[in-house]
Amino acid sequence: MRLIPKDEGFFELFDALADRMTQSAAVLEELFAHPERLEEHAQRIKALEHEADGIMLQVVTRLDQSFVTPLDREDIHALATRLDNVVDLMDGTARRAKMFHIKTGREPAIQLTDILVRATTTIKEAVQKLRQPKEVARLGRVMKALEEEGDAVYSDAVGALFSGDTSNPIEIITWKELYDNIEHAIDECEDVLNVLGSISIKNS
Repeated sequence: MRLIPKDEGFFELFDALADRMTQSAAVLEELFAHPERLEEHAQRIKALEHEADGIMLQVVTRLDQSFVTPLDREDIHALATRLDNVVDLMDGTARRAKMFHIKTGREPAIQLTDILVRATTTIKEAVQKLRQPKEVARLGRVMKALEEEGDAVYSDAVGALFSGDTSNPIEIITWKELYDNIEHAIDECEDVLNVLGSISIKNS
C-alpha cells in the first residue's frame, strides 16, 4: 500500500485552515443568536478570514518552493482553496448582516448556522484523518446528511418568508439573501469533503 509521504508542513497548514473555518462558523452562529453584538462578531470573523488568507499564502509559497510535495500539487491547492472559500463565504455572510443592520435574530438562521458548525467540524475531523480513506468516506456520508438537513431548513425558511406577512419586502429580501449565503456555505462544505475523499483514496 502506498502511503502519503511524510511532510507535516502542508498538513499543518490544512489543519490551520480548518481551525479558522470552524472558529468562523461558531462566531457566525453567535452573530445570528445575538445580533446585538453584530459589530463584534463581524470583526472577529473578518480577523479569522485575514488569518485564513495568510495561511493560504503560505500554502502557495510552500508549493512554489517545494521540489517534492506529499500530495499532487493540484490537490494541495484545490483543498486549501476550498477550505479558504468556506471562510470567505462566512465572512461575506457576516458583512451582509452588518450591511443590512439586522436587529433581531431568526430561528432558521440559527438552525442553518448550527448545521454549518457541525459541517465545518466534520471537515476538520476529515482533514485530520486524511490518511484514513474509510474514515473520510464515513465523514463524507455524515456531510451528505448535513447538506440534506440544510436544504430542508433552507426551503422551509424561504417558503415561510413568502407565505407569511409580505408587507415588508425589504425584510424578505434581507433574510432571503442571508439564508442563501449560509446555505451556500453548507454546500461548499460538501464540496470540501468531496475533495478530501478524492485525495484520500488517491493516496491510500
